[in-house]
Amino acid sequence: MTKITIVAGGNSVHSRLTGVLQHVQSSLEAGGAELEVIHVHQLPSKALLTADFSNEELKGAIERVQASDGVVFLSPVYKAAYSGILKTFLDMLPQKSLAGKAVLPLILGGTNAHLLVLDYALKPVIHNLGATAIHTGVFVLDKQVTKHETNLYELDPEAATRLNNALTIYKSSLGGKMDVYHTQYS
Repeated sequence: MTKITIVAGGNSVHSRLTGVLQHVQSSLEAGGAELEVIHVHQLPSKALLTADFSNEELKGAIERVQASDGVVFLSPVYKAAYSGILKTFLDMLPQKSLAGKAVLPLILGGTNAHLLVLDYALKPVIHNLGATAIHTGVFVLDKQVTKHETNLYELDPEAATRLNNALTIYKSSLGGKMDVYHTQYS
């Protein structure tokens, strides 16, 4: 079974980023993946900020990434870059820890002016961590994710289509270990 870790760099589990995360999760699970989700903001902040490699919870998160066949990085845009929350986690990953893994970067931003965050901020760091199979990422506008009551989310059809297309290519790159499946949302 294909192991995929989703690393979410948001500051809440009740934000529009969660709508993107849920869409990705549904698609990957339907394709047969064994998923781990790491909400970086839920890891011990002191251990992250002080680079405490002895912290068991942090070590476990790093080990899950290293044991994965693929990694999806998901972040909102803050100050024209991916989140500092995600950056602190990326800084903890050992050099070349993403070597041999399929990586899919996903960004949620408020305006198309932040589109280049994928190529000029996040991808170079991912590449520096050894990833050579970095897939074309997807930038989703904040307004393309509607949050309903009881923390249910709905993606705009255009955003869902772009995510589905990227996920289809991503899943096919994992060596035929996954079924290709499109998540449908109304």
